[in-house]
Amino acid sequence: MKKGIHPYYHVVDVVMTDGTTYKTRSCYKSDRMVLDIDSKSHPFFTGKQMLVDTAGRVERFNKRFEKSKSIKESRSK
Repeated sequence: MKKGIHPYYHVVDVVMTDGTTYKTRSCYKSDRMVLDIDSKSHPFFTGKQMLVDTAGRVERFNKRFEKSKSIKESRSK
């Protein structure tokens, strides 16, 4: 292998969301990787869907839907 072109491959401690840790080898920049989402907390794996309404997205959609609905009704008359 050529020298100086390969990333630093080393042992990394991975910390899951519930606090469990395991060791693996990786090119990750640090010696410790803390996960925000993993298979124990992701909705795909847990089967629990969380509905997050950010900044009233549902209300904005409903308002636009009602507006378009009223426009369609006025055109049909």
